[in-house]
Amino acid sequence: MSTLPPVAEMEQAYLNRDASYDGLFFLGVRTTGIFCRPTCPARSPLPRNVEYFPSVAKALFAGYRPCKRCRPMAEVNQPDWAAALLAEIDADPGRRITESDLRSRGLDPATARRHFLRNYGMTFQAYSRARRLTNAFTGIRNGESLDGAAYDSGYESLSGFREAFGQTFACPPGKSLNRPVVLLAWLTSPLGPLIAGATDDGLCLLEFTDRRMLEAQFETIRNSFQSPVVPGMNVHLEQVQQELDAYFEGRLVKFTVPLVYPGTDFQRRVWNELQRIPYGETRSYQELATTLGDAGAVRAVGRANGLNRIAILIPCHRVINKDGGLGGYGGGLRRKQFLLDFERSNARAIATGVAGSQRLGSSK
Repeated sequence: MSTLPPVAEMEQAYLNRDASYDGLFFLGVRTTGIFCRPTCPARSPLPRNVEYFPSVAKALFAGYRPCKRCRPMAEVNQPDWAAALLAEIDADPGRRITESDLRSRGLDPATARRHFLRNYGMTFQAYSRARRLTNAFTGIRNGESLDGAAYDSGYESLSGFREAFGQTFACPPGKSLNRPVVLLAWLTSPLGPLIAGATDDGLCLLEFTDRRMLEAQFETIRNSFQSPVVPGMNVHLEQVQQELDAYFEGRLVKFTVPLVYPGTDFQRRVWNELQRIPYGETRSYQELATTLGDAGAVRAVGRANGLNRIAILIPCHRVINKDGGLGGYGGGLRRKQFLLDFERSNARAIATGVAGSQRLGSSK
């Protein structure tokens, strides 16, 4: 189901250049082939010439190019109201913010629901609840008492806290002291939002949020690490966002965030070899199989490639067909083509000493 606001609402938003809608939708102008933010300072197009997209990726894949004035492929700032809510939750994860509270602040709960669904994969209330429980989990692991963790998480009864905690972390609070957990964060990128997962040891998941296999990847992560998967943040997630920003700006060609990717021996050999493909270059599935010592394992290489859970950093997009065709890609072939073109172009720029001087927000 689309999370776009109603068409009439979006039309009014871009005609009024309403900044509260930045990031909620993008508009493509059929007469120019350009897509923009709702707040673009250029002259507003006629409504009959406009179509709407929920993400940068959708607009790109529909054939539109980014506007030079409003730079929709640059990082979208959170609307002020959303940034304020997130800051409030971070400052006091135990506080409950009801729909009545939102209305009293002049916020439409439906708008908050749509924004959080688009950017975090869950409603505002679900996000708040998950943050409260993640905060409790961290507190218990750091020596806080069970009663204290329940109170700080905003639960008025210990039984209600125990039930919610057990559903989320698959164990009672008292047994969570050494319980490993996979923390999830929603990251930004010019090709659309990414969902990232990390343990204490490193990054274990990085996928585009619209990938069809995402739920299966979550289940694989849960089973591989025998851990619940919950919202949160740690140093590895902070590092990967910083490195992704630098990568898409053309300033970084090698990621350094630690990676954790359990799998079969063959899968790990394939994923290790993917990381040896130089930036700006490609290998065929056949070449990869030969490098691994089994020229007949082309299909097995393709399957392992498709099961890669850490997009971009384990660069499965650099593997193509023997005849030069793109082959497959879990994030979509247009993203794969974009990444290959971007890396080749930036590799040439590095060779001439101008890497990073062109940003993705500028169109050609």
